[in-house]
Amino acid sequence: MAAMAGPLAQGWGLGAALRSRAALRPLGLLAPPARGVLGPGAGSGSGEAGLEENPFYGKYRHKIQELRRSSPDVFESRMEKRSEVKKQPVGYSKQGEFIRCMEEKAEGLGAKTSKGGFTKDKTLDSILNVEMVKEKSAEEIKQIWNQYFSAKDTVYAVIPAEKFDLMWKRAQKCPSFLYALPRKEGYEFFVGQWSGTELHFTSLINVQTQGETAPSQLVLYHYPELQKEKGIVLMTAEMDSKFLVVHQAQCLANQAQLFYATDRSETYELVETFNHRSSEFKYMSVIAELEQSGLGRELRPGQVSDKS
Repeated sequence: MAAMAGPLAQGWGLGAALRSRAALRPLGLLAPPARGVLGPGAGSGSGEAGLEENPFYGKYRHKIQELRRSSPDVFESRMEKRSEVKKQPVGYSKQGEFIRCMEEKAEGLGAKTSKGGFTKDKTLDSILNVEMVKEKSAEEIKQIWNQYFSAKDTVYAVIPAEKFDLMWKRAQKCPSFLYALPRKEGYEFFVGQWSGTELHFTSLINVQTQGETAPSQLVLYHYPELQKEKGIVLMTAEMDSKFLVVHQAQCLANQAQLFYATDRSETYELVETFNHRSSEFKYMSVIAELEQSGLGRELRPGQVSDKS
């Protein structure tokens, strides 16, 4: 299993809705099913004490403490920024900064391996002989792909060309989204950001504590080389196993298709709102959509969906 990736080149897409709502509960991570997003005393924490109120703080404690020891000035600066966010009115936007980051997304991608072990520019040829499989049918290629990855501890799929084409077109217009991962305590939020045909995920707490340098914790690699000729797009993934296990990564991958490949206009409208009308975005709607789809129940810890 790959180790932690380096930061995503173009930065992570946090809209105004998240910037403002982050003040309402430290780091805006947990949405307990019975109590909703805001728990008792939400928004009362400040500084590092505010971070400690988050139930997922323990998982990231060593990284936060390491940052405080190694770069105290950076640590204090980020704590000050959290305080500034609390003073910002709902609807405050830094979309200009986000657009600037998106324009720089192609920079810094020259290296083959990013810091920590994730593969950059991971090609389909590095996995299988593309010229050889071109002689086979789409069904045969699907069987080969599934058989190869079934013995590996990772996420994989064979996506119909029409479905991926829809996802791809929508990703160009709406490159980022907020996903909710079911946990025993409720839900942990993850930011998903498209970079080319790669879809990078990192936890929201990661973004809010490390900013644009936040490392990817899951990368979905989509390979459209056979899309026109065979009508399929191959997908596999790398993840940071210290933070995610396979069925959790599978849940995020399934959600990417749920929100980007849906025929239901209300579902995709959440993605459009997050990207273009962020002051109107309500992340409880993501949880509601997830539970309505069945993924919220189906992919509780210990259960894995079909990778067909």
